[in-house]
Amino acid sequence: MSEQNGDSSDFKVLDRRSFHSDGSRREEESPTPEAKPPSEPAVPEPSPEISSTEIPPENTPTGPANFEGLVYSLSTTALFQLGVMEGPGGENIPADLPNARRTIDILNVLKEKTQGNLTSKESKLLTDVLYELQMTYVTAEGGQAQ
Repeated sequence: MSEQNGDSSDFKVLDRRSFHSDGSRREEESPTPEAKPPSEPAVPEPSPEISSTEIPPENTPTGPANFEGLVYSLSTTALFQLGVMEGPGGENIPADLPNARRTIDILNVLKEKTQGNLTSKESKLLTDVLYELQMTYVTAEGGQAQ
């Protein structure tokens, strides 16, 4: 360690519990200026253009949560895990076949458990997505075996 025994430190412990050890309630103390570490970044004030309940447009979902969105979300995750899709910055993501297999298996369980409860459109989507992911998995697995 770089510190030697006996060196003083700027580390300070503050007891912020609401009760004393005997169970009586503590009176609230105002925080001292020393309590806030100097390296802690300041919290920016909220922008007047966006209220706290609004979501910025780039994070706005395209619609309400539904079965199709769940299938697309899981299939996109599997494609990232298979190494087929690029990362957010365009970087190449290495394949993670065990987790890709697990995600594909989750979609398969979803298909089994929802059998008879889906519309024809939802059933076709799930069947098509599963087929494409399974074929991509076999291709990726064959490429890693060589």
